[in-house]
Amino acid sequence: MANFEAVKEGLAKNGQEHLLKYWDELSEDQRALLLEDIGELNLEEVKEFFERATSSMAESGEKLDDKMEPVCEDKFLSISGSNPDQLTKYYEEGLRQIAGSKVGVLLMAGGQGTRLGFAHPKGMYNVGLPSNKSLFHVQAQRILKLQRLAAEFVGQSGRITWYIMTSEATMVPTKKYFEQNNYFGLEEENIVMFEQGSLPCYDFNGKILLDEKHRISKAPDGNGGLYRALRDRGILDDLERRGVLYLHAHSVDNILIKVADPIFIGYCVEQSADCAAKVVEKSHPNEAVGVVCQVDGKYQVVEYSEITQKTAELRKPDGRLTFNAGNICNHFFTTSFLRKIGSTFEKELKLHVAKKKIPFVDESGTRCTPDKPNGIKIEKFVFDVFQFAQHFVTVEVPRDEEFSALKNADSAGKDCASTARADIYRLHKKYVEAAGGSVDGVEVEISPLLSYGGEGLGSIVKGKTFACPVYLTADGESK
Repeated sequence: MANFEAVKEGLAKNGQEHLLKYWDELSEDQRALLLEDIGELNLEEVKEFFERATSSMAESGEKLDDKMEPVCEDKFLSISGSNPDQLTKYYEEGLRQIAGSKVGVLLMAGGQGTRLGFAHPKGMYNVGLPSNKSLFHVQAQRILKLQRLAAEFVGQSGRITWYIMTSEATMVPTKKYFEQNNYFGLEEENIVMFEQGSLPCYDFNGKILLDEKHRISKAPDGNGGLYRALRDRGILDDLERRGVLYLHAHSVDNILIKVADPIFIGYCVEQSADCAAKVVEKSHPNEAVGVVCQVDGKYQVVEYSEITQKTAELRKPDGRLTFNAGNICNHFFTTSFLRKIGSTFEKELKLHVAKKKIPFVDESGTRCTPDKPNGIKIEKFVFDVFQFAQHFVTVEVPRDEEFSALKNADSAGKDCASTARADIYRLHKKYVEAAGGSVDGVEVEISPLLSYGGEGLGSIVKGKTFACPVYLTADGESK
C-alpha cells in the first residue's frame, strides 16, 4: 500500500505515528475511515497550531491594563443617546441597501442544544412562546419582514441572502428542518448553508487523540472558523457573484437579534466601516463578558480575566464604566474585508486553548471518558479580526431591546429559556404600549411578520386593552 506508506512516513515526520497503532486490528472499512481522517489533516499546520496555541496559553495570564484604551468617541454610536432623525437616516439607508440586494446575514449556528437538554441544533429550540416558534423560525420571519419593509420604502424588491454556518454535527438536521418547514417562507435559493471546519484534539504533549481506534478526535474550530470556511467553501465567491457588499454576522442564540438591522447597516455604510461590533453597556464591573476596546491602538475584545479588578471598576466622569462596551457576538463586515481576511490574515488569527475532558483510546485500546481535563481543544474567535480593520466602528444598543442569550437550562436561572421568553414578552409589551395600546398581564408576543421592531402597530392596538396571553399575528398568518 504505497498510500499507506506515505501516510505512515508523514505521521512519523510530525510525531503522530501513534494514530496507526491499531491498524492491524481494523477492518478494511475502518482503515478507509482512518486514512480519510488523517488525509484531512495538514500535518505541518496541525503541529504549528499546537505550538502557537500552547505558547499563547503561556501568555494568557498577562494583564492588559496599561495597554488598554476605550473605544474612540468618533467611532462610537449610542442608539439610546442619538437623535431620532439621525437614526431614521441610517435606517432608511439600510433599507435602500436591502432593497438593492446588497445585504446578507451570516448566522453562526454550529452549536448543539446540549446544555439546554436538547439533542438537536440550538437554532431548532423553542423557548416556549405562544407561537411555539424556534429561534430559526423567528429569525427567518424577521428577514422576510425586513425585505417587505425595504420594498415598500424603496419601491423595489430585494433579497437578503441568509448564509448559515453549521458544524459537522448540525448540518444534516438543520437542512432537514428547513426543508420540512418550507424554508419559513423564504426562497430556498437565498439560503446558503455551509460547514465550519474542525481541528484535532490533542493531549498535553501535542499528540493527536484517537476518539476510536479508527477515528481521530476532532472538535469544531470555533466561531472564528467562519473566515476559513467562507474562503474554502466558496462562500466569498458566492457573495461576490450575488453582489452582496455588506454582512450582518451573529450567533443563533440571541432571541432579540435584529437580523440585518437596517440602522446598523446604514450607520456602517455611512461611516465607510469595513468591520463593526454591536455592544451593550456592561451591567456591572464583574459581568463575565469581554469588552471591545483598543489595545496598543488596535481594536480587540479583552476578556474579564485579562484585566485587574481595579481597571474593571474604572469609571468616567458621568459614572459609567470606562470599559463598558460588552461584546455580544454581533458584527458587521464588508465582503471585501472578509476577502482580505481569507486571503491574507486568516493564518494570523489568534488560537485559543480550552483544557477539556476528551474521550480517548488508551494504551490498551479501551475508549475512556476521563473525569478531569486530559487534553486541549483549539478554537478561533470571530472577533479576533477587529485588529485588521481599517475603519472599525462600534454601536451600543439597549440590552433590553437587542440582547438575550440562550445558553443554559432553566435550572441556571439566567441566559435560559425562561429569561429569553420574559425578555420577548417585556419588549413586545413595550411595543404595544408605545403604539397606544395597553396590556393586562405580561405575556405578549408579536409575530415578526406583523412588526420587525415595533413599527406599524398603531392601527391594530391604539386605544385597545389586551388580556394576556397576547399573540398578535399578520394578516393570513395562522395563530
